[in-house]
Amino acid sequence: MSHNTFGHLFRVTTWGESHGAALGCVVDGCPPGIRFTAAEIQTFLDRRKPGQSKYTTQRREADAVRVLSGIIPDEDDPDTLITTGTPVSMMIENTDQRSKDYSDIKARYRPGHADFTYDAKYGLRDYRGGGRSSARETAARVAAGALARKVVPGLEVRGALVAMGTEDIDRSNWDWEEVGRNPFFSPDADAVDRFAAYLDAIRKDGSSVGAIIEVVATGVPAGLGAPIYAKLDQDIASHLMSINAVKGVEIGNGFEAARLRGEDNADEMRIGDDGRPVFLSNKAGGVLGGIATGKPVVARFAVKPTSSIMTPTKSVTKDGVEVDVQTKGRHDPCVGIRAVPIGEAMVACAIADHYLRHRGQTGRV
Repeated sequence: MSHNTFGHLFRVTTWGESHGAALGCVVDGCPPGIRFTAAEIQTFLDRRKPGQSKYTTQRREADAVRVLSGIIPDEDDPDTLITTGTPVSMMIENTDQRSKDYSDIKARYRPGHADFTYDAKYGLRDYRGGGRSSARETAARVAAGALARKVVPGLEVRGALVAMGTEDIDRSNWDWEEVGRNPFFSPDADAVDRFAAYLDAIRKDGSSVGAIIEVVATGVPAGLGAPIYAKLDQDIASHLMSINAVKGVEIGNGFEAARLRGEDNADEMRIGDDGRPVFLSNKAGGVLGGIATGKPVVARFAVKPTSSIMTPTKSVTKDGVEVDVQTKGRHDPCVGIRAVPIGEAMVACAIADHYLRHRGQTGRV
């Protein structure tokens, strides 16, 4: 199985499976001299790890990261690690996998899952949690994204859940501080109780529901990206679409732009107090012609309902027998909740990669 690497200069390769001994990533191209601590990486992994509330899978994983290579400790502060410019490898052990939970579906294709397509491509599949198709793989991406944030000076990447199934937030209540106070990563405090009641009902029905996540990156320098085949928004969309269960991506006002007149969609400009151009709005989501404008980069992605559900669904076996499938085990009733830090990580990796490519081509930072 190839194609486990993304990025050009900031290149990330992930490895490992849901029910293997461990998973991890190798970050190649990280500049030397980047200072970080394992605790900083762990902070982002802790936001993604399972078992933090009744609204996520109850699989218990510490997701403790080990930095194996590409670093030297600071002589004055051993907890501070300094990248050497060589590949940075990070590992996360699996400690709470229960492969027996999947024995009943060993030969059955779960509707909505990659069971059939993996079998069609490779002639076999890892039925124990889905192997590489499991969202467990994304822990490695979050580790890489934590490092990517260090590459671009002043970069801040934040995400929030803005819709769950038929329930939406009220954008007039948006508060970034609220995102860290509730289990849904909601920026709207008033939406939390509605999300809870809605998901409780879904969970008790043995079903699942999807979500929409918004990621906002500030501190992105104007000029990152390139025309046509190396657009910043193109790579962000590609990175986000690679996340398990993601079925759609939009940049800025996205599909809403199709409903507007030209004058309503245009981001008008004036000269600021410092003599530089200032955009009066940001409908483009911080990218024009594939190149960053200097405004916040805004991306949203849609996550489908978790395919592993207790509600029986119709399917077939590998031998062509028609069956009903009921997935046992521990699964997220809304996988979109834990997709928030994953989306942040992928946007951070895309921006870090373009930052290095811009510096390499123009000599400017």
